[in-house]
Amino acid sequence: MSYTAAVITVSDKGYRGEREDTSGPNLVKILTEKGFEVAYTAMVPDEPEMIKAELVKCADDKKIALVLTTGGTGFSPRLTPGIPEAMRAESMKITPKGCLSRSVAGIRKRTLIINLPGSKKASAENILAVIDPVAHGLDMLYSEGS
Repeated sequence: MSYTAAVITVSDKGYRGEREDTSGPNLVKILTEKGFEVAYTAMVPDEPEMIKAELVKCADDKKIALVLTTGGTGFSPRLTPGIPEAMRAESMKITPKGCLSRSVAGIRKRTLIINLPGSKKASAENILAVIDPVAHGLDMLYSEGS
């Protein structure tokens, strides 16, 4: 089954046009290669209410199945700690600084939201560490038995 996805870049400098977003477009590429339909992208400053508004729009209005944020703080009412733990474990294989990540993941209604690091390299490494189990998780989330 193919799912919709969104990529939201959280960056004050990117939002002001002072920094090029490289992680967002790279995540779009990865998702497309993995069979997701990227239906929405956005750039917001690191302001919790603006981040929340984008996440609510994707989950409630657009009914997107998977939302990836890159950079910033992320937001979710229910945590799914196994996803960020797996990403940190994979990052620790590459750099000891991987343990410093504040990444979180959560579910709003039927939308899985995953917060990723802001760098192109780290966001790609992290999503690739969990994308296959995430697809299975979406199958569970959208099945009648979940």
